[in-house]
Order: sequence, then structure tokens, then C-alpha cells
Amino acid sequence: MASLFLPTHGEVTPKRDWFLPIARFLGPAYLRNAFTKGTEQEVGFLMDALALEPGQRVLDVGCGPGRHSLALARRGIHVVGVDLSPDFVALAREAAAAERLPATFEELDVRDLEFEAEFDAAICLCQGGFGLLGGHDDAGVIGRIVRAVRHGSGIAVSAFSSYFAVRFQEEGEGFDPATGLHHEVATVRDEVGDEREFEVWTTCFTARELALLAEAAGVRVEGVYGVTPGAYRAAPPALDQPELLLIGRREVHVDGV
Repeated sequence: MASLFLPTHGEVTPKRDWFLPIARFLGPAYLRNAFTKGTEQEVGFLMDALALEPGQRVLDVGCGPGRHSLALARRGIHVVGVDLSPDFVALAREAAAAERLPATFEELDVRDLEFEAEFDAAICLCQGGFGLLGGHDDAGVIGRIVRAVRHGSGIAVSAFSSYFAVRFQEEGEGFDPATGLHHEVATVRDEVGDEREFEVWTTCFTARELALLAEAAGVRVEGVYGVTPGAYRAAPPALDQPELLLIGRREVHVDGV
């Protein structure tokens, strides 16, 4: 019998940038997925949690086709979205131009972020650019996100929960406790209804791991919450909540800078 905790089929270790072919195949169909339908609720929660106001600048890391960026821009936030997928960046740019929104998008690897204290807040949601790296450079990516915002500014990072991944593991899925990698083969449908199977690797975290990573990067953690897509809330993590949402602020230096 295969182990309940190790990948049961397919490659054990993901190739670098394994998610790019999925993004290319999905295209606009990404926004048909059920988990994207709660964008307005999620952004409303983040506006309050991060104390965002119109005119401020927000960095959206791993923005995908820009659903959170566009929703923020409609509220008067000036957004810079970055994503490695040229297909998703093109979709986001097209949508922003169509509505004349204050949002710009760049094709950029999150491992190459070089912003220094340029933003009033940064978000990295739905495993975008953080949980898709195969368990590598998690600390480095968090550090780059934190450095992008000014001292005292807000950070929001979501990640898939290890608790949920293990408790609700389905047949054919795997979870490696050494790396926190959850592995599955997912059937993906494109814009015209064609289907294809792709291997998917998502790095999972415990609430404590996520908090420790953020604290080591200079974040004053205000809370790590248990959430589901479209139902962001300030509530403790629970075993039946698939995601963790960390809210915090970049530490302020002694001199207040």
C-alpha cells in the first residue's frame, strides 16, 4: 500500500516554474473557477485589515490575471501586480485598460523582487508566487515582499494549510511531511471546454511556521487566521479551513523610519 503521506504517482519533485503551462492552458478560464468568485469579499476584508485608503500604493505579488489588483483599483488603490506568467499578465493589463483603472502589471519572478520601501501595503494571495515554489526560497520570498513596503505598512499573505491537506487528503494525492509539499493530479478545463491533466504541487504551512517566517523577515504579526476563499475573517485557524491568512506590519525602526 502506498504511503498516505508521500506522493503516490507522478514526479516527486516539481520542475522549476511548473505552473506556467497550466496558466497558459487556462487563460481566461482561470476566472471561472469557484474560488475566484469571492474576490470582492476578500478585498473588502483586506481594505479594513490593512487600513487601506484611496490613493495608496499596493503591491500584488503573484497577481495571476489580476482579480485582487483590479478589485483594489476599483476602490481607488494604485496597484502594481507582478506575476511570472506572461499569459496572466496580458489578461490583467487588458482588463485594467478596458476600465481605465490605476493598476499596472509586470512579468516578474517573485524570487527577483527588488522593490525597496515603495508601497503602502503588499499582498500575496491564493498561493500566488509563494506556495508554488516547491518548498524552496520561502523565507527569501517573504523577505522580498516585506522589503517592498514602507516600515509600518501592512502585509497580507495566504498559504495552504498543512492541517487541512493531511486531514482531507483524497485518494491519489500525496503530502510530504519533510517539505510540506502537497501533490495532486488535477483536471483543468480551458476557455473552450477542453480538458487536460496537470501535476500540481502546493507548499503547505502550519500557522506557527507562517508566523515564524514573517517574524524572521521583520513583520509584526497581528494575526494568522483560518479562511476559505470568499470568506476571509479574523478567526483562529481550524482543521477544516483550507487556507491560512497572515496579517501583519513591517516593523518600524527605532528612529521611526
